[in-house]
Amino acid sequence: MTSPELEAETLLGLVMSDPASCHARARSFLARTEDGRAAVIALRAAGLAAKELGLLDEGIDLLKEALERAQGYDAALVRMNLVGLLTACGDFQGALAEGARAEDVLEGADADRLAANIACALARVGRLPEADAVTSQALPRLRRQQDPAALTGLLTNLGLARALQGELDTAETALREAVAVGEAAGLCHLAAMAQGNLAFVASRRGDVPRALRLFASAEPGLTPERAAQCRFDVAETLIRAGLPGEARPLLEATLANVTANGYRCDIADGLLLLGHAELADGDPERAAETAERARAAFAEHERTGWMLLAEHLLLRARWAAGDRSAVFLRSAVATADRLRDKGWAETSAEARVIAARIALALGRPAGHLLEPIARARDRGPAALRAAAWHATALDRSARHDHDGARAAIRAGLRVVEEHAEVFGALELRARAAGLGAELAGLALHAARSPRELLSAEERRRALARPASLRPPRDPARAAALSELRALSARHAAALAHDQAPDTALTDRLARLETSVQARIRRRSGGGPAGRPDIGRLTAALGQRALVELIQVGDGLHAVTVHEGRFRRHRLGAYEKAVRESRLARFALRRLVERGDGDRQSRNGLAQAARRLDDLLLGPLKEELSRATEIVLAPTGPLHGLPWATLPSLRGRPYTLVPSAAAWLQARAACTERRTGHVVLASGPDLDHADEEVRTLRQLYPESLTYTGASAEAEAVRDALDGADLAHIAAHGEFRDGNVLFSSLRLADGPLMLCDLEELDVPPRVVVLSACDLGRAGGHDAVIGMVGVLLALGTATVIASVTPVRDADAPPFMAAVHAALAAGRSPAGAVAAVPRPLGVAGVNCYGAG
Repeated sequence: MTSPELEAETLLGLVMSDPASCHARARSFLARTEDGRAAVIALRAAGLAAKELGLLDEGIDLLKEALERAQGYDAALVRMNLVGLLTACGDFQGALAEGARAEDVLEGADADRLAANIACALARVGRLPEADAVTSQALPRLRRQQDPAALTGLLTNLGLARALQGELDTAETALREAVAVGEAAGLCHLAAMAQGNLAFVASRRGDVPRALRLFASAEPGLTPERAAQCRFDVAETLIRAGLPGEARPLLEATLANVTANGYRCDIADGLLLLGHAELADGDPERAAETAERARAAFAEHERTGWMLLAEHLLLRARWAAGDRSAVFLRSAVATADRLRDKGWAETSAEARVIAARIALALGRPAGHLLEPIARARDRGPAALRAAAWHATALDRSARHDHDGARAAIRAGLRVVEEHAEVFGALELRARAAGLGAELAGLALHAARSPRELLSAEERRRALARPASLRPPRDPARAAALSELRALSARHAAALAHDQAPDTALTDRLARLETSVQARIRRRSGGGPAGRPDIGRLTAALGQRALVELIQVGDGLHAVTVHEGRFRRHRLGAYEKAVRESRLARFALRRLVERGDGDRQSRNGLAQAARRLDDLLLGPLKEELSRATEIVLAPTGPLHGLPWATLPSLRGRPYTLVPSAAAWLQARAACTERRTGHVVLASGPDLDHADEEVRTLRQLYPESLTYTGASAEAEAVRDALDGADLAHIAAHGEFRDGNVLFSSLRLADGPLMLCDLEELDVPPRVVVLSACDLGRAGGHDAVIGMVGVLLALGTATVIASVTPVRDADAPPFMAAVHAALAAGRSPAGAVAAVPRPLGVAGVNCYGAG
């Protein structure tokens, strides 16, 4: 080998460890070399480095130039590299064709490197068993040859292929080895890529906090292409977790990057994800535009199965956006037929339901559309049965059989409730959420009595709750759910790739679905999860009044329960209440930050609070005047309202809850008397936090106290386990773009929301003397510090939905704790203490 060739080979070794340096040096080398073979090697190095730097089109051009110059074995090496770049740009057929041309030429380690690239292309195109087989054959040889770059890449591809097939344990083993090999060899980018795939495995297991942590730790070491794939996985995890609003900006930025850099194979998939996020986030018009773009992108790459999924998303978005035209009806019927013909039975059924609803809206008969679906009410997958009951409800309603329609709605909701946890693949979960939301919406409109309306809204809230953020503690159930997620994803991928339905896989899915549902039923004693028993609710309320706010169409309603009596109240326009709530929050935030002397903000807050009081509580005054305490279950953004600023609630005990069912759960936790300890902790950079804790120590002399350097996140978290009461005074950060990483800042770093899920026995009462941590992401206040603590079993949380003024917190909190020590309930204690505007955003949550 000549000296120029040796220099060029050195550049190849830099591709994965330092692609930027490799790219610059290769370009410089090409400008001065006259050695033809050395130039081919340098072109390969420059092309591979360009790919890692996000310059995909440039990389392909460089490799094509290398192929024109190369001969024989060198040409096969160029083709090996082209496999990876053509896969990244979405030319799967071209990638596999180049791989086939090189297979008969390459030998030894080069043949195994080619195998790694071919396995990646096969996995990306959905041919998972083939990808797994190719990888498994080459792996023993690569281990013997001690080629860390090829070995790391192959292990990473093997782990991904196994994960996509549902073999999560073997996937994790392969990926951990890939991380270890890559780190030992200094191949930071390859090790980070394997770490990103480990995050994907954690997501498939249903462990959202671990997945997001692994994604975050992997991303700094990733090259642009790998980072884009990682961010798409993060977005899918967020959508599954019920945070589509957080997934949207991440997807938009990532799509802009991959489009600019030419990674065309990722664009269509990213657009489909974005459309799901937009629809789930309540933006159907934008979702329809995005679904159209996804359909065109899939069509460009001849991915007809995926194109059908984009058409189905488009159908749902246009329906949600209000399209009721005859043209849309024809399109819906045609889409339903195409989905049926390709084996998408459940998706086709939902499309047919939408078509029927359009027909009914146009005053046309719909029985011929509904009858074929309705026959599947008692058999088949849960999604199909739910769609069948939906069709039955529509058919009965069209025939003015309103009692029969309500019975069908209840039956359909029961199917979705019982199977909510088993939906795994994003498409299935998105469809399940759509089915549940549609049926729950029908139930709200069909409700005749206040009791029926409350029951329907409680069902809606239970269904809207995201999947658990961590796998179940029961190992057998966790394993079954993991397998179900993987198998449903494989089933969807097979159909999307126009493969014939796998009967064995379909049967296995049905058995697993039934098994998981039976486990859930046994665990819950046969009753539906998240719905309150009405008799138990009225008994538990006693002299309290429940006020549950409910959006029905464009209107805002309230159902009150007091002294066993249910009443329904029509309050006004939903959007007006949301707008006034945002004005009140904005004005209070400005007052806390600028001081009470800001007259414009004081007037703005007072006026918004008065209008909200008239709108939300004015029609309920007669009932509320007789109640000892108010249990408020707001809806949507109204959870973030500083309720204490409303004139009717000043000085009155009230507590906020995500739902009536959540209040009953919190009350049960409240009655569990403990002899647990008290935890007091303060974080850094607050002038009065240590003083606040020292004052409280006088009330709780036996408390476990953490201040200064001792207030480390892990120590405080461990102390919280099993505590009766915990008080933390620290900087709070509500992460608008990443709610699961909202945190309290302690001595050595953040104590994050997702850390709290590791508690075996959460504190009975938690007081968060911190800014904004009463806020929540998602819908109906279930994802946030408060929602997670209540779901874990905490009875009561005291927290603020706005910033807290440092100087106002210590005296207010000391007075609240003094009232608690005197025997008042948490809601009574908070209500009894006069509060300056610096703590006006503090609310009591849970049992009250």
